Amino acid sequence: MNRPSLSQPRARRSHVAILLLAAGLGLSACQRDTGTPPPAFATQSEAQQALWQEFGRIEREGRARARESEQRLQELQARTQPASAERLELLALRGQMAAYNRDRPTLEAVQRDLNHWPLPAAQPSAELAIATMRALDHQVRGDLREAVTALAMQALKTQQQQQLSPQILWRARLVWASIKSDSGMLDEALSMALEAVKQADTMGQPWRRAVALNELSYAYTRAQQHEQAQRASAEALAAAKEDPAPLLMHSIFTMRGIAYAQDADPTHTQRAWEQALQYAREAGADGALALSLANYSDHHLRRGDYERALELASQALPLARREQALSIEVLALHNMGLAKIGLKRVAEGARDVRQAITLDEQQGALSYAAEGWRELGQYLEKAGDWGGAIEAHHAYRRLIDQVLREDTRKTVLETQTSYEAERRAKEIELLNRDNSLKAERIRAQDLELKLWATLAGCVLLSAALLGLSYRRIRRTNAALASSNESLKLQSERDPLTGLSNRRHFQAAIKQLADAGGLSGTVYLIDIDHFKRINDQWGHAAGDSVLIEVARRLRSALREDDLVVRWGGEEFLIIVPSRAAENASTLAQRLLRLLALPVQHGAVAVPISASIGFASFPMAPHGLVLGWERAIDLVDTVMYMAKAHGRNKAYGVEHADARNEQELDSLARQLEQAWQQGRVGLVAINGPALEAAP
Repeated sequence: MNRPSLSQPRARRSHVAILLLAAGLGLSACQRDTGTPPPAFATQSEAQQALWQEFGRIEREGRARARESEQRLQELQARTQPASAERLELLALRGQMAAYNRDRPTLEAVQRDLNHWPLPAAQPSAELAIATMRALDHQVRGDLREAVTALAMQALKTQQQQQLSPQILWRARLVWASIKSDSGMLDEALSMALEAVKQADTMGQPWRRAVALNELSYAYTRAQQHEQAQRASAEALAAAKEDPAPLLMHSIFTMRGIAYAQDADPTHTQRAWEQALQYAREAGADGALALSLANYSDHHLRRGDYERALELASQALPLARREQALSIEVLALHNMGLAKIGLKRVAEGARDVRQAITLDEQQGALSYAAEGWRELGQYLEKAGDWGGAIEAHHAYRRLIDQVLREDTRKTVLETQTSYEAERRAKEIELLNRDNSLKAERIRAQDLELKLWATLAGCVLLSAALLGLSYRRIRRTNAALASSNESLKLQSERDPLTGLSNRRHFQAAIKQLADAGGLSGTVYLIDIDHFKRINDQWGHAAGDSVLIEVARRLRSALREDDLVVRWGGEEFLIIVPSRAAENASTLAQRLLRLLALPVQHGAVAVPISASIGFASFPMAPHGLVLGWERAIDLVDTVMYMAKAHGRNKAYGVEHADARNEQELDSLARQLEQAWQQGRVGLVAINGPALEAAP
């Protein structure tokens, strides 16, 4: 399933699957390659040379026959000497295999073996191997934040690169480029992929250059530089043809399918998927075949050929299950479900997509599960199943909230760790000063015993030191207090927009909610087609839009109004006033402000927003709601604004409900309740929009 134009999880999964079959990560290579031995290969014994040749064969087959490869590596481990270069390379390969297979016990066992490597000269390579396998494990499980952190601790330091194993360094660069691409850090991804290409040139093996160029092509694709991506893909194909192998050619043509996916003419993409299928069958690798079928299914899904998409995904699913390739299984299930929905088999298709989402959730890939709900909602909306679409939307909202809360928790922990480190450094500094003061006191006592005449001078000196230390301690304590306050403020502000974040909201809501009930008007704002903005003008333009939207919101509100970056492209506003006429007036004003283009360099980026709002306590019965239930209701009407064409605001004026249960029942069938007069809604259209350039 490979559609960079759709949600990131789908593109991410497809790319991870490519890596699982790519030579650069120990997954394919040329048929005549015998591995990459260390520089002193000529001086090695025949047994050592045989080991390196076997490593090369295993690296060629890798993920395509993962279980057999792992068993073979276990057998070879007994033939390697402790602390040898062969043992280090074997453990690095085993660790990456474990990451691809989501085999945590093996991963942890390999990490224990690599920790505290006995030879100091090889310790940097062992540490980099650990960081790489941990980063891969997080990437495969969908936790890109932890994947970035795992390799960032190593950061592939320039001063250490001459000491590193070439094989471990090269694979780490590819993993780093892949993770940075999937995380949207495209400058770093491109830089690291180029470094991998340069290193492959020095290693003298065409297949390594082909794999590195393949990764570079993907980074260019994510950066929306399609011509460069296609050029890199062509170079990768040329390098692979110097020494071709079916699995290598399969990964090359898979990437070509991605690189040409945005072309108006589908000829290149069609040919690429057909070639990938052909090479997968030639290799006799069911994992590669399952991936190609799932990708080809996505190609037909995008073109609206749901029958063919369903046929291909149905072929991919049993192969993926037999190979225990969970990421491809999720892809196939997801594509099957979407194809069935497109064929009006809505209930059956939704069940398949939900099963795929459940598999992601079980593996802890919550961000990708959330995106699965989001895409399910989009397809159900197209199919006219508004109830299912709203349910999927709420599931997406709950799950993305959990992901965001986890991100916030990690940020707070990182901030606290930074603060604790600074505090410990200050304490050590104070302790050193205290020790210095004690030394001066001892010296003063010695001088007193030796020469009574210097007693007065020693007393003065001691007093001066005590006074100086006291003043320094006071300054240090003041600095610590200031640092603590600064860290607190930083943890409660969104670094991009400067708005309050959810952590600050949690503290502020206690003042805005009276006895657990919210009093005031709540607005939830979602920037329309924000992903399209990122895809068309780049992530930097998307950041400019978010910054400008935050500025406009602040300019339209009073100081005592709370404005929060709620997550991604969403913003939350709480206004203490609850007058219905004021609420509608402000909503209309916000629509006008958010329909003005945002200037990004020489480009005017057109934007609009969908808004949901409601005032609490809820008229006419004065129903009091907790803030979480209030935001859920506003979220529902905001989704209605999006479903009715976007660039609109929908607000709840009143609801015939005396308790939360009655309100929940109305919210589940809001359109019907509106038509029956049980809920009063106000619909406000935004201004006419300028056409996109």
